[in-house]
Amino acid sequence: MKPVRIIDTTLRDAPQCLWATRMTTAMMLPVAERMDRAGFGRMDLAAAIQFDVCVRYLKENPWEKFRLLRSKINATPLQATVRGRSLVSFDILPDDIIELWVDRLVATGFRVICAMDGLNDVDNLAVSLTRAKALGAATEASLAFSQSPVHTDEHYANAAAQIIRRLGVDAIKIRDAGGLLTPDRIRTLVPALKRVMGTTRLALHSHCLTGLAPLVYLEGIKLGVDEVAASIAPLANGPAQPATQTFVRNARALGFDAGVDLGIADEVGEHFRRIAEQEGLPLGVPAEYDEFHFTHQVPGGMLTNLRFQLDQAGLGDRFDAVLEECARVREELGWPIMITPFSQLVGTQAVLNVVQPERYRVVPNEVKKYALGHYGKLLAPVAPDVLDRIVANGSSEIGREAVALAPAVPELRRRYPGQSDDERLLRFMFAGNQVDEMFAAGPVRTEYEFKTDAQRLLETVLRANKMRYVSVERGDIRIEASR
Repeated sequence: MKPVRIIDTTLRDAPQCLWATRMTTAMMLPVAERMDRAGFGRMDLAAAIQFDVCVRYLKENPWEKFRLLRSKINATPLQATVRGRSLVSFDILPDDIIELWVDRLVATGFRVICAMDGLNDVDNLAVSLTRAKALGAATEASLAFSQSPVHTDEHYANAAAQIIRRLGVDAIKIRDAGGLLTPDRIRTLVPALKRVMGTTRLALHSHCLTGLAPLVYLEGIKLGVDEVAASIAPLANGPAQPATQTFVRNARALGFDAGVDLGIADEVGEHFRRIAEQEGLPLGVPAEYDEFHFTHQVPGGMLTNLRFQLDQAGLGDRFDAVLEECARVREELGWPIMITPFSQLVGTQAVLNVVQPERYRVVPNEVKKYALGHYGKLLAPVAPDVLDRIVANGSSEIGREAVALAPAVPELRRRYPGQSDDERLLRFMFAGNQVDEMFAAGPVRTEYEFKTDAQRLLETVLRANKMRYVSVERGDIRIEASR
């Protein structure tokens, strides 16, 4: 059988899409060793959002989290993704900060460094990938996929050829965060890439937002895709990746061997199913085809967060209007790919345009910087009338040209002389007292407790009847619950 490898996303992109990245270390560690034995080609574990959520919401030191997982995962290479030249922030950062970030990722145990950029600007990928290669890590460049008049097969083939020529990466990945690939498009895109890639491996990462990704994967491997990103069901489908178990069975039927132990996959899936049930978290279900999705192109993780944020602000009824505005803003801004950070940039401007009396009356700094090319070379120009409004209504402190950035690591080390580079980087990335609050929460919790049926029943009764205390006693056994 022909080999095809799986990039496992169960611990990273799947919970990002389905659980808003709220998967704790304690939820992961009990199955980490089993996942290491499952036969994955590599495991996707970290990207910018994982650092952000760990610090701000989970109150877990992300570096410690990844070290704990690395202690359990020895055989399977761990992958971390670096977002262009911005990392956790929106703004472009000094090169020495990016290099130190890559240094610490590799020192923490990541053996694969992937870089992505929403503009597919090779200059934005070069700093992190060059550093990773010098450190002996495997390197992968992601080509962010989109549908637009400028995102042609020729664009992707030219970008891949330039990346391979300049950076000598080990793999190129088609990164379809919006789940926009169709079987028809993959049949032209993969051959166009393969013609310029030589022996460089080709990976494919998509989402099931339109229900087409499982079919796209099968067409892809038939055309020469070497690796696919999948997550273990039930943390699969919906806005997440195709299910590992289903892909493996379908690939076998086509004469491909993914090398994954489905027995282990099912055990891991049952673990997370129980967690989802106990925590009230959603599980992935196959999505119905939605033609509207190809209009707004908002990726899975952002869709979940956008709906949540609008509901919290009392604007849940404007969700569809915001999606329609996303499509309009995207066209006006020259077709930025709906991938972090540009999907958030488009989404924020769309929300403002919907709630303000005049479109582009309020312009975030990031939108003005994007329009003026501060984040990299645009693939298409911004609509002239919109650019005029952005320049007029955006901050006057943002100049036409980006300012060259001085090295920042020496000052960072002088400012925090007694701290590690791991902590220094967190303090550089996160404002105010967020890092202090994370450390104040104490060590990362490593054990997850499953409650008994009786405990869960008592908690349900407490919530339903607004009681403060319930006790159930039978013989020598007593179970109590209070709030």
